[in-house]
Amino acid sequence: MKNRPLYLLLLVVLFLALGLSRAYAGQAPDIMINTDGQSLHLSDLRGEVIYLDFWASWCVPCRESFPWMNEMEKKYADKGFKVIAINLDEDKSLADAFLTRYSASFKVGFDASGRSAELFRVQGMPSSYLIDRQGNVVSSHIGFRQKDMQQLEAGIKSLITR
Repeated sequence: MKNRPLYLLLLVVLFLALGLSRAYAGQAPDIMINTDGQSLHLSDLRGEVIYLDFWASWCVPCRESFPWMNEMEKKYADKGFKVIAINLDEDKSLADAFLTRYSASFKVGFDASGRSAELFRVQGMPSSYLIDRQGNVVSSHIGFRQKDMQQLEAGIKSLITR
């Protein structure tokens, strides 16, 4: 191949870029979750299985994920499962309008600064992180599609039965 060094260089750059842009893995950052009525640290929820979801009011797939997250928390709450959704809109009124249309029976936090999303290396909306009872991020997922629901629920079931 005539341009082999250039080809190899491009491959190395691509692999480095992919490696640097991977979603967060390991012990979950102990972010502060600010809701309308209270603040809590993610570490306060140790002992629970957490589905942590980052979302924004303009996110079209979030319209489908909210009913699913309501269903999952209702279905598995008695097994130590909680959904926490963190809104990243700079203007909280946009989030409030979204929540009027797409209600949440789970805890919703607000982070206009986006600091918590930076710590989790969020790359798209919505981004979700499944966190085990010890506070470890077990898996992450970008986006939300009907075809994802079965796999996401299987991940939840595997952690709540441990």
